[in-house]
Amino acid sequence: MEFICARVEDTEALAERIASSVKAGTIIAFKGGLGAGKTAFTRGLARGLGISDPVTSPSYTLVNEYGGGRLTLYHIDAYRLGSADEFELMDAKRYLYGDGLCAVEWSERVREAIPAHAVELNIEPQDDGSRRIRISGYIEELLR
Repeated sequence: MEFICARVEDTEALAERIASSVKAGTIIAFKGGLGAGKTAFTRGLARGLGISDPVTSPSYTLVNEYGGGRLTLYHIDAYRLGSADEFELMDAKRYLYGDGLCAVEWSERVREAIPAHAVELNIEPQDDGSRRIRISGYIEELLR
């Protein structure tokens, strides 16, 4: 399934719509370069879960955990990880197999550790400033 989001607000609104229906244990494996909108999408996920805390990039902390909503949101940035083994050493299973929603930025860097049932979400900036968002996985059914 594919969406074109003209503004950051559109990206966040799409994510909010998705989060309002996702089930516990969902993993979203992001792909997209620097500045693609992965953290903006995660902000929308947090809003859709009813989380009011400000969402920031976990680039330096590797994991930001947000509670207080319908599900806990685990926001992971795998950019600085060298392998799936490093990811697993940071107790990745706790996030990937927990009862929350796990959003993994730079998922391709730890692909071997990401379960097959993860939803793949690719964000591609376009020349006009919009974002092309491609989603595959069970979330497609929620958006029909």
